Amino acid sequence: MAKNKSSISQADNYQAMGEFWDSHDFTDFDDPTRADVVFEIRDTVRIEAELLAKIEKVAAARGIGAETLINLWLQEKVLANL
Repeated sequence: MAKNKSSISQADNYQAMGEFWDSHDFTDFDDPTRADVVFEIRDTVRIEAELLAKIEKVAAARGIGAETLINLWLQEKVLANL
């Protein structure tokens, strides 16, 4: 590890990093109020090819992506039916 340093141990070589972690536990540095990992849940929905082509045309005319347009339309429809 030439110029890189371990972010927690500040070790500049593997030996020093190993010595640090031999006497420390990662939970000593964990922040339980902060998420360790953030996931974005995405799903796919099949759209007929001809319908998607029309949606892409409308989206392009509005200067936005098809995915954005579909999400906007779905939000409008859901809110209208609440």
